[in-house]
Amino acid sequence: MAAAPGDPGLSKLQFAPFSSALDVGFWHELTQRKLNEYRLDEAPKDIKGYYYNGDSAGLPARLTLEFSAFDMSAPTPAHCCPAVGTLFNTNTLEAFKAADKKLLLEQAADEDLKKYHFYYWFCFPALCLPESIPLIQGPVGLDQRFSPKQIQGLERAYDDLCQTEGVPALPYFLIKYDENMVLVSLLKHYSDFFQDQRTKITIGVYDPCNLAQHPGWPLRNLLVLAAHRWSSSFQSVEVLCFRDRTMQGVRDIAHSIVFEVKLPEMAFSPDCPKAVGWEKNQKGGMGPRMVNLSECMDPKRLAESSVDLNLKLMCWRLVPTLDLDKVVSAKCLLLGAGTLGCNVARTLMGWGVRHITFVDNANISYSNPVRQPLYEFEDCLAGGKPKALAAADRLQKIFPGVNARGFNMSIPMPGHPVNFSSVTLEQARRDVEQLEQLIESHDVVFLLMDTRESRWLPAVIAASKRKLVINAALGFDTFVVMRHGLKKPKQQGAGDLCSGHLVAPADLLGSSLFANIPGYKLGCYFCNDVVAPGDSTRDRTLDQQCTVSRPGLAMIAGALAVELMVSVLQHPEGGYAIASSSDDRMNEPPTSLGLVPHQIRGFLSRFDNVLPVSLAFDKCTACSAKVLDQYEREGFNFLAKVFNSSHSFLEDLTGLTLLHQETQAAEIWDMSDDETV
Repeated sequence: MAAAPGDPGLSKLQFAPFSSALDVGFWHELTQRKLNEYRLDEAPKDIKGYYYNGDSAGLPARLTLEFSAFDMSAPTPAHCCPAVGTLFNTNTLEAFKAADKKLLLEQAADEDLKKYHFYYWFCFPALCLPESIPLIQGPVGLDQRFSPKQIQGLERAYDDLCQTEGVPALPYFLIKYDENMVLVSLLKHYSDFFQDQRTKITIGVYDPCNLAQHPGWPLRNLLVLAAHRWSSSFQSVEVLCFRDRTMQGVRDIAHSIVFEVKLPEMAFSPDCPKAVGWEKNQKGGMGPRMVNLSECMDPKRLAESSVDLNLKLMCWRLVPTLDLDKVVSAKCLLLGAGTLGCNVARTLMGWGVRHITFVDNANISYSNPVRQPLYEFEDCLAGGKPKALAAADRLQKIFPGVNARGFNMSIPMPGHPVNFSSVTLEQARRDVEQLEQLIESHDVVFLLMDTRESRWLPAVIAASKRKLVINAALGFDTFVVMRHGLKKPKQQGAGDLCSGHLVAPADLLGSSLFANIPGYKLGCYFCNDVVAPGDSTRDRTLDQQCTVSRPGLAMIAGALAVELMVSVLQHPEGGYAIASSSDDRMNEPPTSLGLVPHQIRGFLSRFDNVLPVSLAFDKCTACSAKVLDQYEREGFNFLAKVFNSSHSFLEDLTGLTLLHQETQAAEIWDMSDDETV
């Protein structure tokens, strides 16, 4: 307590200010009213809050606003006092700042409304007396001033008055007591209630503060009223700060405080007394506060939360051993941002994957927004925007927490020459370097392009860098989704089946050639081919150049591609997991999510899927030892030969040419035998 000026022996009464407490529901309701009702209207709006006198020790005196603050007829919560106020809502942050404490400030600019950032500044107006209020007797607990009988009498009299008036609480009231009884009454009955009093009166205030030595903010204006109305009749006022707490089912008002103050004399003046009451910000300075509610109000963030909730609930009971971190942290590179790429990305988001990169070299022409759901509808109609950038931008808008990037670049392909000039050759070199960097910096590579030859270069680079590759390709009513075989780490010998490495006994389990094949022996997309990839668009009509498929096929294949990736990541051996086949459908699954197949081949015409398994081909034009060795030794020089040459270059390198010749020779001998017969 500070000393009161002019009264060296008396201390000065100090008050605990209100602390604003805004429920999330208040901001929800304000947002809806701003968008649908207020719009650009900045006219003041009536609002209603409340404060409570039963908080636990240590909590500030809070004035609460919740969703019902805009309904002036809404009931006040039980045992709380209403606090009526005015909302001044500005349209821009500049207007908010320019108000300079003359307005109560609420929700800021339109841009911040979209971000769900709310700027506000509360004022709890309190009139000032011309001088400090001296304390005649300092605050003491009610149990030190009242007997247990008097405390019970006060409690009962207060409850009866609230019930009579039909209110949950009374902010101010009059008290009269002696050893045997306690009476309370309304302020408007002051003259009749205190007609026998001549020296001191007792007033009660519903006090939200729980400090033992200080009253709360509501007392300030009551003392100004008392000084104006009663200072000529009474020299002092006894104040009872009524605090009503219920803990563990037991009601207690004994922690209320009582003290006596000297009323200053105040002459009547038509001028309004000076007022204070602006709330300090979190740093303790005079300024507005800001609350960021994007996590609980932004529909995009709520969508992310819904995804997270679905995944977490899966772990509760259905799949308690599911390792979500392996999936969420996977960095996925999507080569192709068309129909397949869009649907793969949406399913990746369903699994909570946070890092997605798109690569495509095409612009949006006219696109079907249903088949390619990551493009803005306007972009589908107008066209012209690069697919990879459009998909990344859209994904970032839907899920702001995702790190989505797009690269508009070409992927050099076999049979598509790049040696027309030094400029085209250098551009191809830069494209290869960028693709190598992208594959190196990601964990999983999805091949989702239109043509067979466009998948060759990323398949080679990913095999060399030991990256998990998920490939998806569409026909009209058929599809293939597969994982490429993952070569052993280079220090262990990276070769294919003919590399001469020893086969572990576990590799030989099973009764057939295609049972229990480990991941490093599995084939890639090109392993079943006996011709090298070339220009597949030459001399093709439009329906042959485009992927013409049933509308639901891309969604099915895209979803299966992601689910295959997730199943592989859940296996303890990851990409080296033994491949599951159709024969394993009735066996114990290897992971908590089920099988880990090598391939899923779907036939929509008969609504059937099969799970074939194929070995890596020692003459494969993409993942064989000869191709990988040439790529790792010569780099771009080797790749340029592939780009600029016909398919015979790769066939000669891998031995496919010799295989063709031997096959033809065998057919000639068969014909000769037939003629001899």
